[in-house]
Formats: sequence, C-alpha cells, structure tokens
Amino acid sequence: MTRPNTPTLDRVAGPADLKALGDDELATLADELRAEVISAVSETGGHLGSSLGVVELSVAIHAVFNTPFDKLVWDVGHQCYPHKVLTGRRNRIRTLRQKDGLSGFTKRSESEFDPFGAAHSSTSISAALGFAVGRDMGQATGDAIAVIGDGSISAGMAYEAMNNAGHEGRRLFVILNDNEMSIAPPVGAMSKYLSGLYASPQGAAIEAMQEGFEALLPGPFREGARRARQLVTGAANGGGTLFEELGLSYIGPIDGHDMTQLLPVLRAARARATGPVLIHCCTVKGKGYAPAESSADKYHGVAKFDVASGTQKKSKSNAPSYTGVFGKALTRQAEEDSRIVAVTAAMPSGTGLNIMADRFPARVFDVGIAEQHGVTFAAAMAASGLRPFCAIYSTFLQRGYDQVVHDVALQKLPVRFAIDRAGLVGADGATHAGAFDVGYLTNLPGFVVMAAGDEAELVHMVATAAEYDEGPIAFRYPRGEGIGAEMPDRGEPLEIGKGRILREGTGVALLSFGAHLGETLAAAEELSGMGISATVADARFAKPLDTKLLGQLARHHSALITIEQGATGGFGAHVLHYLANNGALDRGLRIRTMTLPDRFIDQASPADMYANAGLTARDIARTAVEAIGVVSLPIGAKRA
Repeated sequence: MTRPNTPTLDRVAGPADLKALGDDELATLADELRAEVISAVSETGGHLGSSLGVVELSVAIHAVFNTPFDKLVWDVGHQCYPHKVLTGRRNRIRTLRQKDGLSGFTKRSESEFDPFGAAHSSTSISAALGFAVGRDMGQATGDAIAVIGDGSISAGMAYEAMNNAGHEGRRLFVILNDNEMSIAPPVGAMSKYLSGLYASPQGAAIEAMQEGFEALLPGPFREGARRARQLVTGAANGGGTLFEELGLSYIGPIDGHDMTQLLPVLRAARARATGPVLIHCCTVKGKGYAPAESSADKYHGVAKFDVASGTQKKSKSNAPSYTGVFGKALTRQAEEDSRIVAVTAAMPSGTGLNIMADRFPARVFDVGIAEQHGVTFAAAMAASGLRPFCAIYSTFLQRGYDQVVHDVALQKLPVRFAIDRAGLVGADGATHAGAFDVGYLTNLPGFVVMAAGDEAELVHMVATAAEYDEGPIAFRYPRGEGIGAEMPDRGEPLEIGKGRILREGTGVALLSFGAHLGETLAAAEELSGMGISATVADARFAKPLDTKLLGQLARHHSALITIEQGATGGFGAHVLHYLANNGALDRGLRIRTMTLPDRFIDQASPADMYANAGLTARDIARTAVEAIGVVSLPIGAKRA
C-alpha cells in the first residue's frame, strides 16, 4: 500500500518540534497528519471519523500548550489517533488496536502524553479539574486541557464537573468539540442549544470572545468579536450562556478546522485565563475524507478499508451477529405486544435497537449518553405498566449501577436488561470488556440473570424477558457472530431457573454459563479423545440457579467444572455457595470454577484474549483432567 507523502510531518518527532513551525506550516502539517491517520486506520480499522474531526485541534493544542507538562485529557479517547502520531507513537500507529500494539484509547501506561486514560465518556472535565488542583497544591504539573464532544457533554457527569470547576474558579481549559454528532445524532436540549449558537448570524467570525481575550486578536477581528459575544451570550442585556452561568468563561463558536481561528484563540486563552474557560469549536466528523463525511455514521468505527473507495473489508459469515439477532427478536415481540418499549443510551445501531426503531419509532427512546437516566427512565415506564427493554453494553451499564440497585431492584420493577458485549470484546480491549455484570447483578435480591449459550437461545431469552413481570430480569450475550445454531421461527419463554443438558457423560461434568458453550462442547470432544466421558450442561440461569440440575451433576460425577465469560464472584461463586451450603462438597466432589483472571486483558482478537485468560477448549479439558486426578499440578503452578 502506498503511504502518503508527509515531508512536514516527517520533521515532527514530538510536540516540541511544533514550536519551530510557522502557522502556515502547522496548517500543512494538519493536512499531512490527516492523510497519515487515514492511511494507518485503513490497515488496522478503528475510530476514524472522530479522529479526523480533531486533526487541526490536535495540532493546535500541541503547538500552543506545553505537553506533557500541561495535561491534555481527551474525553472517551477514541479520537486520539492524531494525538498519538504527534506524541512519538507514529512508528507504532499501524499496530493500533492489535495484540501488543497501541491502544485505541488514551492509556497512561503507554505514554507520558496520556496523563489520564479513558474510554467511557464524560470524564475529562472532572479529570482536568483534578490536575488543576494538583498544580495549585504544588505538584509538578501545568495547565489542564479537557477536550470533550457534544455527545459526551450531554451526560450529567460533565455538568457536575463544570459546576464544580465554576465554583472552584481555578484556571483550566475545556474545549467543546461540537460536531453535532456522537455515535448517533445527539439528542435533547443541549444539541439544539449548540446548534443554535453555531447558526448565529455571526457564525463566520470568532464569536463570543470574552472581553479579556479580544485585545489579543488581530485588529480587524476585535470589534466583530465584541459584537458577536454580545449577540451570543446576551452580555449586552446582562444575560449569559449556560456555560457562563456555571462559572466558565465562554469563547466561541469557532471553526475547529481553521488554523487561523484555532491558533489565535488558544494562544489568547492561554495568555489571559485566570479561571475556567470553555472554548466552543465546531468541527466535522470524518473531515477531509469524503467517504467518511458522506456516511451516515461518519465512519465512527470501521474495519480495514480501501482508501481510494472507502470500501470496508468486513469478513462475511453465515452466522448472524448476536446484536442483530436481539434486534430482530425484540422487534418480533414488539409486533405482538404494544407494551414493549426500548431504551438505548446513544447506541441504537450498536445495540440493534435501530431495527425496532425502523418499525416502531415511537417506542424506542435514545436518551443520549446518560445511562443513569436511562435506567431510571425505564424503571418508571415499568411502574406505569409498560414492558421496557433497556439495551446497554455490559461495560456501560456499570455507569448506571446505583440506579439498577435503587430504582429497579429495590422496587422490584420488571425492567428487562439486554446486556450486549458480554465477555471479552477484542480490539476495544479492557475498557469495553463485559467482565463484571454477572457478579454485580446476581448479588441483587430478586434479579433474574440469564446468559445465551448461542444465538438461538438468545431468541428464547428475549421472549422470556418479554413475558416476565415479577421483577427485573437480565440476559447477556457477546459481541460478534453466533455459532451457526439452527434458529427458531419464534422465541418461546424458558422456564425460569431451568438449565439443560446437551451431552451425557459419566466422568466429569462441564457446566457452562453463556457463550462459552461452544468451547465447552469442544473440550468435551477433546476429553472423549482421552477416554474421559464428560457431561455438558448449559446453566442458562445464574440466578435463580437450577439447583435440581446442580444436585444431579454433583451426585453423578466425580468432578464439576463451571465455565463463564466473566470475572470471579459471578456464576461459579454462586454455584460454590449453593453446593457448600447444601453439603455437596462434604462427599468429596471436586469442583473448579473457570472465570476471567483477576487482571485486565489488553486488546487482541477475542480468541487470543480468551487464550490469555486460560479459557480455551484445551484449558477446559486440562482443568477437568487435573480435577479428576489423572494429571496433577502443584497449587500455583503455571499451566503450559
């Protein structure tokens, strides 16, 4: 593949080199940087659109501020590819999101230029304020700069941080990267507010500059900026923007792709700021790459692609994706029950709810990046008599856990939680792994927790959840494609707390919970080749447990192995508690619980990540052999 010609970028080993470039050269550098990012992501896949939207911002911030002494915090961090190229990681940028390569997000252990790791949204202003306090209390750190998108700033945490920053009055910089689009089009009053500012008649000027900054602008801009500020902020009649009411000085909106605006505004702000400042930059997601700009999702997340055409090189499979199966199954249920509604937190296509939204748009609610609100919103809909499905990734549902406990479980409200991206997720790495939901949901009284062993089981679990009105119920399923299971014509509700046996054996019992069922069946085949007869059971439910099935497995096998795609303290722990409290371990039953290890696992392919976790079919077979005593290892010995 032909690499782009980048003579100016070739002169940049780090941000210090930007200080030697003139403004025209910085603009040229931005063009070359954009070409480099497009070229690199075409080979690796990743978050392209968001990164292309901040190319000029990345150059301008590093040219004006003194990173890494000044702390630059990228909200979410999925737009940080240009930043990584500029901060000494260009030689590794084509390892992005790959095993042993660069993370797709900011990561403290990767570079001193990543002072705060992120992958969940709306944390940057809180982090920047923390660095500002550290500076003011004598720590060796300079200015703090948070770059946050218009989608991320819709979340409550961002407002909590701005309110606190305004109250503290400390010097810090918040750059609002407003592309009028997060993962899906931003919703709610904040989007309309920002759009209104951008649509102001003075949109081509450097609008709303605070009086203290106007003096540093080039002469022709000064009076226009003063008039624009009065128009946008209402300063002429004593009013102010929302940001100013929170205590932040507001500058903008400015064109985030125009270096003749970005550079003087950032320089003026850095020279004059004494308290918190919000700089409103309007950008275009996917800027400078026509296929991204014209795409509905602006190439938010892409597979490897051909640069010339923009065609993505996605692998084809005969098996449907779990996400698609969920979306279609829920839509079929909604056809039969008008009480079914669905909630997503800015991820309609990511959760498959776009399928239901196309058919029943008035019954699908995108609440924006606001998981806490979404859970409580769903709880009240359940209290009203509706049947809400709250479709949120496992890693994002963590953000609404208090609401799950207090507003759903405590009130025994029948909210249905569809938990996508359960288990390890591949290129997004540890930040997006769905490792903890089994533990944090099964600990809650009255919760029903299921996991789909394959895509056909997922259809039945959607039907089960739709019919269950006694309290909260959750079902989890992984990212990616199913195993090619024969699909039912329609879902049939499962008996609550009832598992199933897929293979009868006599020596060892393998009890799978969730999508590792395929690996468990493969392990049974491997054991069979060694002359060991294995029973394979699919638990289906972590709560309530199928105690009849557990008793049967415990009585008729010398060893029991539980397998799950989750952290310790989940399904296996509940099985152990039950068996121990009911005397099953007193009779010599040997039991092992196979879970994710007690550490975070960096990005790689899902297969490589599960191998790293010790959860392959061979690992399961080895654990079974060891448990029944055919092979023994000292406690703590490392398996080969």
